[in-house]
Amino acid sequence: MRVRPRRNRKNQLIRNMVEETLLRPTNLIYPLFLLEGNLGKQAITSLPGIFRMNLNDLCQEVEASIAVGVSSFVLFPAVPEKYKDKTATYSVQADNFYLEAVRQLKVKFPEIVLMSDVAMDPYSSDGHDGYVEDGNILNDRTLPILGNMAVAQAQAGFDIIGPSDMMDGRVGFIRDALDDKGFENTSIMAYTAKYASAFYGPFREALDSAPKGGDKKTYQMNPANKREALIEATLDEAEGADFLMVKPALCYMDVIQSLKTHSNLPIAAYNVSGEYAMLMAACEKGWLDYELAMPEMLLSLKRAGADVILTYFAKDFGRLYNQG
Repeated sequence: MRVRPRRNRKNQLIRNMVEETLLRPTNLIYPLFLLEGNLGKQAITSLPGIFRMNLNDLCQEVEASIAVGVSSFVLFPAVPEKYKDKTATYSVQADNFYLEAVRQLKVKFPEIVLMSDVAMDPYSSDGHDGYVEDGNILNDRTLPILGNMAVAQAQAGFDIIGPSDMMDGRVGFIRDALDDKGFENTSIMAYTAKYASAFYGPFREALDSAPKGGDKKTYQMNPANKREALIEATLDEAEGADFLMVKPALCYMDVIQSLKTHSNLPIAAYNVSGEYAMLMAACEKGWLDYELAMPEMLLSLKRAGADVILTYFAKDFGRLYNQG
């Protein structure tokens, strides 16, 4: 045989030399859940090892993450019911604990990158990402609320705005709102292809943000559709997005690859809570080896075309990466 592919696999140095896909901690964004006040850490049953944290505990988690090379974070607020209403007014209030936490984090850790979440559901008494009237999600009524929310987050110090709502036109509306207030350099990571997935359950437990009525299928995408993601990507790119995201990740690697092929923007993938939970469950049962399976999962997303991966595994991956 003249052609023997195994020759390029014969030892570790040669395997490293021809390695096609490289994943580093700097490719990862670590999701963190923030609590108001001085409440102690709260375990999330369906997300083993992940906690809702007050600002002090969250600072410790950020510091530990930086130590292993993870310096980018997406922050989600667990908002008490008393602050929720139909128009998400708490999202822009000066004393909002989420915005205050960001201001303090940027003082304590000026080198980190912080990404926000822009959607009504954490602050909405209806639990939906958009404004609800007579059971319908009103797209255009929602846009000014999202624009104001994004500006408040940029003023607090967020580096990347993350509109996760899936309203039509929201990227352009937010881009204009940011630019009008002098935040031309604040980035937007659009949740471009966010599917109406069964894999969000643990996240909704973490934030108690499930809809009070109906579902999210009129704005999140049908899991059966792939070409539709290209429509969303074309629109988000034209409206000023700096990153395009696919969410969830594992069951949508074909969508990740499709966006990578059709766009020159960086592609992000959200390795969501349900994907984390099912791997953790298998590892806890002893059916999979965590330190082998977890990096393989993340590497596969990078190989599919994800330049950036949002994942609850970020800190653990950083630890393993630094151990070689």
